[in-house]
Amino acid sequence: MSVEAFNVVGMSCGHCVAAVTSEVSKLGGVTKVDVDLTTGAVTVESDQPVDPEAFAAAIDEAGFAVAP
Repeated sequence: MSVEAFNVVGMSCGHCVAAVTSEVSKLGGVTKVDVDLTTGAVTVESDQPVDPEAFAAAIDEAGFAVAP
């Protein structure tokens, strides 16, 4: 099991949280996604480490960006 945290910018509402959760959940091996709207933190639990490029692509698909 792998647990990783990422920072996402641009989220401002419950719809944003739902969009990010939906897209990140589609990544292979992901078992849980927790989004903290206040801080922009996205914690991902998965069977294997999450590919940062795949995560960034999922966040982009949801309409947001990974913080540098």
